Amino acid sequence: MLVSCGVRTAKRVLVWLLGALYVLAGVNHFVDAEFYVAIMPPYVPWHLAMVWISGVAEIVLGVGVIVPRTRSLAGWGLVALLIAVFPANLHMALAEPGTFDAPAWGLWLRLPIQALLIVWAWWATRPDEGPETPAADA
Repeated sequence: MLVSCGVRTAKRVLVWLLGALYVLAGVNHFVDAEFYVAIMPPYVPWHLAMVWISGVAEIVLGVGVIVPRTRSLAGWGLVALLIAVFPANLHMALAEPGTFDAPAWGLWLRLPIQALLIVWAWWATRPDEGPETPAADA
């Protein structure tokens, strides 16, 4: 029972952290749009529009994971968004050294971090299993 409460508390904190992370990241798409435009692969059309669209998506989905009623759908939305932006991270990792203001190892490290973000979004937004309160265990 205590373990279950601890996991629920941790999950609640991680849901709020996930939501805040994506809201702030989405806002940053508007504050520093040039950064995001610069990392767009050349085959993606309408770079600035795509930066704005992905920024709005991150804000909406970040808020969505905090709201219990929309949490599951928002989680799947984040998973889809993270998969959709993966080509930009791959583009950065494969670029000529010095193209981006980051060390090559950091650009390659972003790729497995993307997978961890996908797992986090999926796990944190799954419906809870089992009883909601300790009294329900009795």
